Amino acid sequence: MSRFISQKFEKLVPYTPGEQPQDKKYIKLNTNESPFPPSDKAVSGVSDIFKRLMLYPDPECTGLNEKFAKLIGVEKDEVMAVNGSDEILNFAFSAFCGKETTAVFPDITYGFYEVFADYNGVPYKKIPLGDDFKINISDYFNANATVFIANPNAPTGIALTLDEVEEIVKNNPDNVVVIDEAYVDFGGESAVPLIHKYGNLLVTQTFSKSRSAAGARLGFGIACKSLIADLNTMRFSTNPYNINAMTMALGEGILDDEDYTRKNCKKIIEARLFVENELKKLGFEMTNSSANFIFARHKNISGEKIYKKLKEKGILVRHFNGERIKDFNRITVGTKDEMTVLIGKLKEIIKEEFK
Repeated sequence: MSRFISQKFEKLVPYTPGEQPQDKKYIKLNTNESPFPPSDKAVSGVSDIFKRLMLYPDPECTGLNEKFAKLIGVEKDEVMAVNGSDEILNFAFSAFCGKETTAVFPDITYGFYEVFADYNGVPYKKIPLGDDFKINISDYFNANATVFIANPNAPTGIALTLDEVEEIVKNNPDNVVVIDEAYVDFGGESAVPLIHKYGNLLVTQTFSKSRSAAGARLGFGIACKSLIADLNTMRFSTNPYNINAMTMALGEGILDDEDYTRKNCKKIIEARLFVENELKKLGFEMTNSSANFIFARHKNISGEKIYKKLKEKGILVRHFNGERIKDFNRITVGTKDEMTVLIGKLKEIIKEEFK
């Protein structure tokens, strides 16, 4: 860090993204990407954009916002396209938090919330999950703060029901509640239908998981028109051309092939159920995941050892160092074939440990 950095950022600890190694081929089960590429139909219109790259993209994302709004059953002024859902989360910390309006979120959740709070100078409180890693919704009632909840939560994969989400929103009428639905398509219930009932609800979604576009960086905010207007103030004050033309074209193509997305979600859910059953046979215990990943630990082998051994054998998973979760690994659900290889490698590790 240089001597020129602003004093307010001197102690900022940046977010650490999952490994993206370039040195060898791995089975990547560490960053919750889709194992399936975008469909041919989805990418067919992208090449037409190349000849128009001398022009700025549409700052209103008109076609993309209209298609997404129609798909989820809201008006186009109730959605906002962003450069990955991380951007809308950062905007939410900027727009709806401050020194007098703090933030609250679980102690075990998406690590970027804490970074966004620090980056924006927002005081925050982390509310402990229960011993079963579940959110106790009453802990968030009358929070007198902006509430951030990933649903399903990460890295646990545990989901709140729509009724539980509504209770949190209803019991914070004077503060915004942000529901981060990055993984909702794998077994969760979306809170989008509640935005017409509650003016303090912001839902965020991403194309990085179920819609196979992590490399394109595309997400959405969904809320009442006034909240979206607030967030657009943040966007037009920082990066009005936040979605490049190629990503915009890809996003529209993905929305035109929703059947492909649904089929892939079904395959991932089936693969998750398969690998959960196999892991139990090997002595693993895990949370009840409604996401495209599994949060699991072995009864007799440390999480760090399993992570390192799998990496040696060509499989990447995500390990966290937090005291409560250090024996767990988060395992992205890949294809059925990839999951079969994973089980085979875990059997090797267990045999090596107890030979």
